Amino acid sequence: MKFGVFLPVSGRAAVPEVLTEAAQQAETLGFDSVWAAERLVNPWEMKTPYPYKDSQQWFVPPDSPFLEPLTVLTYLAGVTEKISLGVSVVVMPYRQPLYTARVATSIDTLSKGRLIMGVGIGWMVEEFEALGVPFKYRASMGEEQLQIFDLLWKEERPKFQGKHYQFPEVSVSPRPVQQPRFPIWVGGESEAAQRRAAKYGDAWFSYFVKVTPDDLASRFANVQRMATEAGRDLSKISFCCCRPIDITTEPVPQEEDTLKGTPEQLIAALKRYREIGVNHIALQFMVGRWPERKQKIERFAKEVLPALQD
Repeated sequence: MKFGVFLPVSGRAAVPEVLTEAAQQAETLGFDSVWAAERLVNPWEMKTPYPYKDSQQWFVPPDSPFLEPLTVLTYLAGVTEKISLGVSVVVMPYRQPLYTARVATSIDTLSKGRLIMGVGIGWMVEEFEALGVPFKYRASMGEEQLQIFDLLWKEERPKFQGKHYQFPEVSVSPRPVQQPRFPIWVGGESEAAQRRAAKYGDAWFSYFVKVTPDDLASRFANVQRMATEAGRDLSKISFCCCRPIDITTEPVPQEEDTLKGTPEQLIAALKRYREIGVNHIALQFMVGRWPERKQKIERFAKEVLPALQD
């Protein structure tokens, strides 16, 4: 099982010096990937419930710095050597797909084939409104974008005619270093998201605030069933996820749907993820300030990772 870690792309730690240190630290410590989160607009007033926190309250202050994730990965390509660079997740409707493809192939080229493109369709109504993107069409827009990403490097002169996107014969060059293209991990927890992953994704990439390994496994079995119905090769679809985590100094009562505890407790909990077949897990350490988060990441790498990595 592979492990990734989210980097501080928001707040006061979202500066070149900290990001360089954080990415190089993750690489040195033996993590397989680093991750940048997506947020293009942070509204002053938000009524949309945040789906990835128990309180459903968005936790980033409107005036807090928040870097654009693909730009961050471009920067990190130049200060790291081997670690994979992931985005969790690009909200597809926010960007024109040919533009996204150009940026993604550029990152894949500059990093020598280390990009992981996490994609989703978004959830924040206010952000869609600010960007002038119709929220109600986000699913069909995302579906067309996934079709386009599959098409662009399969044909010499691809073209597309859809409801939301149309273009004549084009070339997006250079081609991705990774073939046939950079991996696309489809995020989302709903059945519709699972269907998108089953039909188009190289992985299903969910983020649940709380979920038991057994529940996660049953949902991935649903992805596999849908993939079989779509005629996909199941070996081409990985089982990946993001999970919040906290490492403690003293033992805490264990809950099957939560990753929190001492290194020994986390090793036992994460072994269940390996047993159900998770290929790659991106960890979001739930500490606000970067210095404390850095310490927890270091401790996890030294006391937990060796017992779990393949």
